[in-house]
Amino acid sequence: MLAHVHTGSVRGVDPLLVRVEVNLASGLPAFTVVGLAQGAVREGRERVAAAMKNSGYVLPQRRITVNLAPADVRKEGAAFDLPIAVCLLAAEGSVCADDLETYAFLGELGLDGSLRPVPGVLPVATLCRERGIGRLVVPEANAAEAALASGLCVLGGRTLADVVAHVNGERPLTRTRVDARSLLTGAADGGPDLRDVKGQDAAKRVLEVAAAGSHNLLLLGPPGAGKTMMARRLPGILPPLSLEEALESTRIHSVAGHLRGGTPLVTGRPFRAPHHSVSYAGLIGGGVPTRPGEISLAHNGVLFLDELGEYRRDVLEVLRQPMEDGTVTLSRARGSVCFPARFLLVTAMNPCPCGYHGDGSDRCLCDPGQVRRYQGRVSGPLRDRIDLHLHVPPVPFRSLDGGLDGVGSPEVRDRVTRARALQLRRFERLQGVHANGHMGPAGIRAWCRPSRAVASLLQRAMDRTGLSARAYHRILKVARTIADLEGSREILLEHAAEAVQYRSLDRSGG
Repeated sequence: MLAHVHTGSVRGVDPLLVRVEVNLASGLPAFTVVGLAQGAVREGRERVAAAMKNSGYVLPQRRITVNLAPADVRKEGAAFDLPIAVCLLAAEGSVCADDLETYAFLGELGLDGSLRPVPGVLPVATLCRERGIGRLVVPEANAAEAALASGLCVLGGRTLADVVAHVNGERPLTRTRVDARSLLTGAADGGPDLRDVKGQDAAKRVLEVAAAGSHNLLLLGPPGAGKTMMARRLPGILPPLSLEEALESTRIHSVAGHLRGGTPLVTGRPFRAPHHSVSYAGLIGGGVPTRPGEISLAHNGVLFLDELGEYRRDVLEVLRQPMEDGTVTLSRARGSVCFPARFLLVTAMNPCPCGYHGDGSDRCLCDPGQVRRYQGRVSGPLRDRIDLHLHVPPVPFRSLDGGLDGVGSPEVRDRVTRARALQLRRFERLQGVHANGHMGPAGIRAWCRPSRAVASLLQRAMDRTGLSARAYHRILKVARTIADLEGSREILLEHAAEAVQYRSLDRSGG
């Protein structure tokens, strides 16, 4: 007997439609899985056999061959358990095979026949909808996530017996429906408020500029100045996620397995803050199977690297290409995988090993060589890709001795959202460009053309500080953002002057 069903797999964040074929032949009992089945897929034979027995079905005592097509693509993960079991029961005659072509199945089986959630459901659901497969059966815990692929009939089951009863028309499963837009609308605005930060008006201004144009930011200052506190409040002043951005982020978090037991949709800007001991693969992705790293999990959100000088230099250097391209491509002997990685990088570091260099006191005992070596842990090419540099001074007592200070996150977010709306209209015809910080050379020529006075100012700045061409272009993009915050059509002299001030490490020689 021969039967087949549809399922899916993911490579990176890209889905692949897989056809599960089962053949029952005469001969000594055997259970073989072919089609480049790896690790958990091969082990699935034992889970499928036990789940069938404990669900009241009999494993055929025949020669069982399971093929996962296309056979030249590696298959990894436990999500093939359910389609293999259903296909095996269809070949044996316990499942009606008449409508199986209209179904796709995805899920891990427990030994008792229960269905357990698996990662990567949303990309597979989207592919099933595009390929015209009308119904997708997944574990109940994954049903809401799969239902984000609008137009697809998603059925969530608790056990293998529930799935078999539905396919046979005995106990139909209930279709799961999710309104993604209502989830976004109902997302809470909570989180840390910028009003909690005492003083630091200059730093709050640079946070607003960074959020308005998606500009990378470096905060340099002594311990206790509030660098980490301010960075953690940056997501609260970013514009709300659009539905497209929310689905993009959800796909990545789904593949990484971070949606289990939580909401089916990523409704807030991601904020990732890996420890400085993070590995190369932990930051950019990797492993077996290949999973997204911190820079991809921060897609459409914020990647915060605290104590930047403590990170391994080779780990930091891998950020250079993703910061420019918005994607990271992992090339291995088994093939290449591409992950989205359009993030806003925020970094914080002390100016020296003890942390007190330049704070106006005599606490620092570091000699100039130690200071240069410590700040030199961040390479020039990486520092050049950071748009905004700011020295954060200690907070004076008069700022601490009082109540709440300055405007709160909602007011700043309103200004940032208005500036982003201008940029979205400006870049509506450019694929993948949503903010000034994403502009390429063509965009800079079109929308950041300096006047004669601005060009003269920038020339003097380059002559005095030795700015690179990349730094020059980033100053123009920051000036364009400042102009957008002010509602100005042109980049004025004061906008360019403020943007030049935010290259403090260039002025001080690093």
